Amino acid sequence: MSTSHDPGAELLIPADTPVHRLAPQCKVAATVLFVLAVALTPRGEFWPYAWYALLVAVVAALAQLPPLTLLRRLVVEIPFLLFVLALPLAGEPPDVLGLSVVGLQAAAAIALKATFGLLATGVLAATTPLPEIITGLERLRVPRLFTAVAAFMVRYTEVLLSELARLRMARACRGGDPRWFWHTRDVATSVGALFVRSFERGERVYLAMASRGYDGALPDALTGTPASRTAWAAALTVPALAAAGLVLL
Repeated sequence: MSTSHDPGAELLIPADTPVHRLAPQCKVAATVLFVLAVALTPRGEFWPYAWYALLVAVVAALAQLPPLTLLRRLVVEIPFLLFVLALPLAGEPPDVLGLSVVGLQAAAAIALKATFGLLATGVLAATTPLPEIITGLERLRVPRLFTAVAAFMVRYTEVLLSELARLRMARACRGGDPRWFWHTRDVATSVGALFVRSFERGERVYLAMASRGYDGALPDALTGTPASRTAWAAALTVPALAAAGLVLL
């Protein structure tokens, strides 16, 4: 079953802004450096996060991204945050109200770093199509094995989702209902069938590529176009300001 739907199109928020027009390699590099600056923030120091929030807000405003949309996309980290909430209850002797102050600081730092990492990658995904992100990684000289695997993953995600939808429909036609605990076996069977079908499809794709001359290595030519110095300077301004705030604040 083929589809003309672009991979990752549901994450993209189309607009004609300076952020959208920026070269993908610049945005990928800026995102990685910004996340690295956030990750290096010492535990117990919380003022830098206000500075990070201001930088993210400015970039989101330049890209005309709806704030509520970015905030809704943070829902994916809720299970992770629930796990982090257990830190104040373990590891250190309780100090205040049965909670460890060190644990509270560690939990807050982890939660804030994860949140700003998701916000940064959310801005990247909202302003850059997934194929262009792969192109940006290639321009940044990321090993071609990684970019090739990522490109295939992006390309065939929709195929796997379509296969999963057919499995769900078949299970529903047979009376399966994953909302109930006793149907766990049906869900596990569907996951196993999806794995087997994905493996078989991968073999067919590889044989088709091999019959067309694929020898295990992709062409060495880079895709995309080089970015100008102005584009690099504009993109790296944000992580540079984040690093400056980390040092000064």
